[in-house]
Amino acid sequence: MQVHLILALVALLWGLNPPAMKIGLMHIPAMAYNAVRLFAAFAIGWFVLRRLCVWVPLRKEDRKALVISSLGFFFFQIFFTFGLERTTAGNSSLILGCLPVSVAIINHFHRFESIKPGVITGIAISLAGVILMVAGTGKEVSLSGSHLLGALLLLTAQLSYGYYTVFSRTLSTTYSSYQITAFILLISTGLFAIISLPAILTVDWQGIPWQGWASVLYSGIFPLCLANCLWIWGAAKAGSNTASLYNNLAPVFAVGAGYLFLGETFGWLQFVGAAVILTGLYVAKTQSRKTAETSSR
Repeated sequence: MQVHLILALVALLWGLNPPAMKIGLMHIPAMAYNAVRLFAAFAIGWFVLRRLCVWVPLRKEDRKALVISSLGFFFFQIFFTFGLERTTAGNSSLILGCLPVSVAIINHFHRFESIKPGVITGIAISLAGVILMVAGTGKEVSLSGSHLLGALLLLTAQLSYGYYTVFSRTLSTTYSSYQITAFILLISTGLFAIISLPAILTVDWQGIPWQGWASVLYSGIFPLCLANCLWIWGAAKAGSNTASLYNNLAPVFAVGAGYLFLGETFGWLQFVGAAVILTGLYVAKTQSRKTAETSSR
């Protein structure tokens, strides 16, 4: 039960992130904004989280998994930023909602984790809920013109995050989630700093109002650093296939936050979509528990 509550908290932190980012992006260009929030995440991850655990020297055989998971996290930041600028919000919600499918396929391909029937059912129900949420917002879904490129970039971002999720879980058998998060943030932030340097140098940082800085600090410390640390821990406990379903709970919190803080709509179709997503999570959790009890007999 504790694992699922923690993963729900992760979804809440991620769901509150889009409204918070909208505020920051009013004052800071996208690439520079992402770079600075990564710096904030790295500062907390490296100087705080790594001191909360027993530091285990990195083994040679774990370097590949660390590089893959770090690159997955890094490429997600890149492709998500450029993809979101080139397609509709409806496209982005649907494509990112397919993360559980990607994680299940990656696990199956690399033979890390089998796909349980209950999880497949949960994925299908959860995706139906995401579709209803998008339909309820009235956001456009289109693959015409530049939207196709944006959709492909977001698909690459989503696949990258799938690899980050799967391979970070393989590291959790040896290292704590604190240490894994610190390593991944060190590598991905360093790479992102290199490619975003031109954008960083063009910003008048002294002219940024406190709302922009508050947005950067929240997005970096909580959704990027804390939530990803808990995500790695939750995936290790529940399995990355099951954990990935909680990704689709984030839009529910995002729509709710938009309604409360930004005056956005929350219609009956979105309410039904949220209920369907929660049903998918319940089905996956219940069926997985029954499968585990059956196999232990």
